[in-house]
Amino acid sequence: MQIDVIADTVCPWCYIGKRRLEKALAQRLDTTVVARWRPFLLNPEMPDDGLDRTAYLVKKFGSESRVRRVYGAIAEAGQSVEIDFSFELIRRTPSTVNSHRLVRFAEGTGKADACVEALFLAYFINGHDIGDTDVLLEIGANLGLEADQLAAYLESGADFDFVYEENARAHRLGINGVPSFVFDGSLVVSGAQEPQVLARMIDAAEAPADAA
Repeated sequence: MQIDVIADTVCPWCYIGKRRLEKALAQRLDTTVVARWRPFLLNPEMPDDGLDRTAYLVKKFGSESRVRRVYGAIAEAGQSVEIDFSFELIRRTPSTVNSHRLVRFAEGTGKADACVEALFLAYFINGHDIGDTDVLLEIGANLGLEADQLAAYLESGADFDFVYEENARAHRLGINGVPSFVFDGSLVVSGAQEPQVLARMIDAAEAPADAA
């Protein structure tokens, strides 16, 4: 079974959703699942060098107190899946186009999932700017990706169109928020659903094949 995970690398709920999907898969060990990460752009107009995070969030949510409430709730949800968010370390909200391109590059070596995990760790735990090319190159090096090839790839225009086309495709599917999960190309559920819900979606996606 293929599960397309539609996510953005600066979405904390996507990190939580990744953990919950992992727990769901642990409940369905008899099912062979291939998870495929697909890009989504929460901020498609974000400047290449990003924006000051505090200013961006206050503009988005209206006040610093509301920002604290929203991210306090997210931090609490993170604790439920053993994620210790360090939002206070994040200084900039980056453009995520190049981080999605890094995932695409890593997919070619079978390391997309590890790459997504590394991006989440870098941004949400260590507060690194994952819009910065040097940060992305360091993540790639830690994954064992070929440094010169990755540097040339990130400097090129390769896969920019792919990222924007996948983002548009998600919207055509009616997906306006992430994470979203597409099971075998047919069943779609949005939000960082609990593991039990995702496990039931796996069962539902398998059912037509079993009936056949």
